[in-house]
Amino acid sequence: MKRRIQRIFEHLSPTPDAVILANAVDPHLDGSFFYVFDVPSGLFEGSYAVALPDGHLHVLSSALEEESARQAAKSDPDTDIHLMVRGEGEKLVSKILGRPKRIALNYRELTHEGFVQIHKTFPDAEFMDASSAIRRTRGIKEPSEVERIEKAGQIASRVAEKIPTMLRTGMTELELAAEMEYEMNRLGASGRSFATIVGFGPNSAEPHYAPSQVKLSPGVSMVCDFGALYRRYASDLTRSFHFGPTDPELKKVHETVQAAQQAALDVLKPGLKGKEVHAAAQKVVDASPWKGRFTHGLGHALGLAVHDAGVPLAPGVDDVLEPGMVVTVEPGIYLPGHGGVRIEDDVVITSNGYRFLTTAPRGYLEVSA
Repeated sequence: MKRRIQRIFEHLSPTPDAVILANAVDPHLDGSFFYVFDVPSGLFEGSYAVALPDGHLHVLSSALEEESARQAAKSDPDTDIHLMVRGEGEKLVSKILGRPKRIALNYRELTHEGFVQIHKTFPDAEFMDASSAIRRTRGIKEPSEVERIEKAGQIASRVAEKIPTMLRTGMTELELAAEMEYEMNRLGASGRSFATIVGFGPNSAEPHYAPSQVKLSPGVSMVCDFGALYRRYASDLTRSFHFGPTDPELKKVHETVQAAQQAALDVLKPGLKGKEVHAAAQKVVDASPWKGRFTHGLGHALGLAVHDAGVPLAPGVDDVLEPGMVVTVEPGIYLPGHGGVRIEDDVVITSNGYRFLTTAPRGYLEVSA
C-alpha cells in the first residue's frame, strides 16, 4: 500500500502533511479508505486512515474490527493499527499528527459531519481537496487489482452462461435475480456489486429497472444486468435473452447492439478519448432503424466501485484512456413498450489495445419456453 499512498501524494501540490480518509456509517463509506488499506472484510464505520507523504499509514479501528485490521497489516511494516475508543477518534488522529499545517481530505466522499469534526480537531490547519489526486491514482489499476476484477468477471460470466437453464415460465423477475445472486455466491463472490437488474418484456427497455413480481411468459425478451464482488472489487455484466418464439425486430436489435459493441472494441486502445470510443458505437446505432434509442454513455470505469475512478466512455469526455484502466463497454437499444437489448463486458486497457475480463457468449440466444 505504500506505493499507492506515495502516488496519491505525487498528484498533490503543495504537499500536505497528511491525507485523512474518514468513514461515516454504511453506506457513507469512503472506498479510498479500502484502497490505501487493503483489508478483505469489514465496514470500518467511523474509522480513519491517516496517510503520510512517505507512504506510511495509520489506521484507526474500533474493537469491532480490530482483529481484521491487525491481520491485514500483519505483513506490512508501513501500516500501524490503533485501537479507537468510540468518540475519541479525532483525539487519536491529533495525537498521531500533532499540529499539521496542511491536511488533504477526500471531499468527494467525506460527509459534512466528518469535515466539521476534523476541522474542530485541527482549527489552525489549511485544508485541501485530495479527490482529484485520489481518483487519478485509483484510475490506473495495479495488476493485483485487475486480477480481482477479472475473478469477479469470471464469476459473473459463469452465471450468465447458466441463466438460460434458470428460465421457466411463470418465474418472476425477483426470483431470477435471487437465483443469479445465489449462484454468484456459490461460485465465490462475497456478494453482488450492485442491485441486480432483471427486466422482462417492456421492462427490459428501462436501463436502470428494479426487478418486481412480473412473471416470465413465452415470447418476451429480457435484460439481465448484474455483477459479482470479489475481495471488494466489482464486475459488471449484461446479457440479453429471448424466451420462446422469435421476435424478429428484437433479434435484429440484438444484432445491431452486438455490432455497435464490436465497433467500439475495434477502436479501443490507449490514447483514445472517451467520447471517441462512444462515437464508434453510436455511429452503428445511428445508421440503424433505431437511431435515438441508445440513451446512455457507452461505458464507465470499474474497480472498487461499480462506477469507479477513471475515464468514462461517453459523449463530451475528452480524457484519454491509459494502460491499466478498466472500463465497461455496454451499448444498448431500448424500445419503450416493447423491449430492450444491452450487451456489456468489462475490459482492461493494455499497452496496445484491450483484454476481456468477462467471457460469456455475446450472441443472440433464444431460449426454449
